[in-house]
Amino acid sequence: MTGLYVILAVVVLLLLVAAAIYNRLVRNRALVQEGWSGIDVQLKRRADLIPNLIETVKGYMGHERGVLEKVTELRAQSLRSSTVAEKGRVEGALGAALGNLFAVAENYPDLKASQNFLELQRDLAAVEDQIQMARRYYNGAVRNLNILVASFPSNLVAQMFGFTGAEYFELEEAADRAVPKVAFP
Repeated sequence: MTGLYVILAVVVLLLLVAAAIYNRLVRNRALVQEGWSGIDVQLKRRADLIPNLIETVKGYMGHERGVLEKVTELRAQSLRSSTVAEKGRVEGALGAALGNLFAVAENYPDLKASQNFLELQRDLAAVEDQIQMARRYYNGAVRNLNILVASFPSNLVAQMFGFTGAEYFELEEAADRAVPKVAFP
């Protein structure tokens, strides 16, 4: 009879451990989803600023159509992209294109003096900072989930209930990792 109690206690203990691991996996998956939501909100804010920026610079930079069209095209691709990897690729290219737009704007003193342009620059710089913070939070949540999914014994529970790792939000090009300069002296 004592052997039956020992076996029953071990089974109950294993079930409690499995439930605790399951709850940690659920919590970490929710944190990843929350992190992605934060990135998505900031990317949407940046995408909403871009049309105003394009309209502001269009009058000053009439012959720089290629730069403006590239930013507009990448903004549209960003809004259409669905996977984390695709979003990272497009957002990296968009950041580089915005950096190029601001570099070209250096050649237009009237544009640099425009109050509307200066406000858009400040807003965009603030959004870029928020994107970086949201990306760090998301990637930390992904790291924690991926560790749980891959390490023993939580990997057993993860496999049993279909938990999988998540993708990091990374910029593919090393040059794209640099935050675009959006402020003028």
